[in-house]
Amino acid sequence: MARNAHPEVTRRRILDAAQKLFSEKGFEHTSMQDIVNELGNLSKGAIYHHFPGKEAILEELTHRDFATSHDLLNELRQRTDLTGLEKLRELMRRSITNETHLNIQRDAAQFLEDPTTLAHNLQSWQTTVANGFHTLIMDGVEDGSITTEYPREAAILLSLLLNYWVACAPTAADTEPRTRCVATMLAAIGLPVFNEELIDLTVRGFQAINAPSFYPEPHDTADDRNR
Repeated sequence: MARNAHPEVTRRRILDAAQKLFSEKGFEHTSMQDIVNELGNLSKGAIYHHFPGKEAILEELTHRDFATSHDLLNELRQRTDLTGLEKLRELMRRSITNETHLNIQRDAAQFLEDPTTLAHNLQSWQTTVANGFHTLIMDGVEDGSITTEYPREAAILLSLLLNYWVACAPTAADTEPRTRCVATMLAAIGLPVFNEELIDLTVRGFQAINAPSFYPEPHDTADDRNR
């Protein structure tokens, strides 16, 4: 067999195909064979050469999603027409209205029931993700648009409460009161990031994650049983 001269291109094609299918059908209802069929000219063996399973594909998609968010953060930091508070609001607005981001978050949320995965995410939320928020909060402290005396703690609270307490609300109906509670708490320590528009967008975005699955029930095929 000829050696693949462009493995990164192949990996990207696999990720793009899987992302499309996860968005349309949901992670649970997408099989490796579905991904093979979507690609058209790659065997299942070729896909397994790059990824041991669809869980690994989803993990790589979450990494790619984070890289996109990091690029957005850097883009906003270069803006001179926005205050630090406005940059933070814009970062959150664009994230919570990004359908690709929301789909990945919805598919990844089911794995938070695993204690190891939950611990890893909690660590990431209060370090890597919070660091991005902290950068913009400090911009706001410097320009006077944010008055908090607890910039680091506010960044961690924002990250943890949004990504876990709000995103993993028991039902979609719990999303709005939890979002408003977070908004009130942060405003009380000098970080009034949530205006009514952002509250509404956050509620709608996280309700989409928490809503009962709209995906069709899968056919019980041998391939589905051996995902």
